[in-house]
Amino acid sequence: MEISKREEEYLEVIYLLQKNKGVIRVKDISKRLGIRPPSVVDALKKLSEKGFVEYEKYDRILLTKKGIEVAESTYQKHILIAKFFTEILGIPPDIAEEDACQFEHYVHEITAEKMKEFAQYIQDQCPYVLKQFLKEQKEKS
Repeated sequence: MEISKREEEYLEVIYLLQKNKGVIRVKDISKRLGIRPPSVVDALKKLSEKGFVEYEKYDRILLTKKGIEVAESTYQKHILIAKFFTEILGIPPDIAEEDACQFEHYVHEITAEKMKEFAQYIQDQCPYVLKQFLKEQKEKS
């Protein structure tokens, strides 16, 4: 079943809210995404129809097993990309975080895995070169 980038974003937000807050409601998602509650309700209905969330009007929102799988995968890519941007490329954390939020929805699983392998290789095999590169990047800022 196909899932849009926006739907992935909803699932990731629900996942993070559920981890941090437990019970979540429409207003929590609305606030986090900066959108109006009716838009959240429409999205939740679609996600429910697709089997990604359990949602009843005026009730709590829960991810299904399928929803958790998509959300965790998306969130893991987010973490990987943000770390790659900061620890390998020397991008400031706030910019890396912002970019990771966008990039995570467009990067293929294979690309994410290769980024992870490359980062590990550079950190293991070329720690001095990496430190020097990051130092030079910091001096440029």
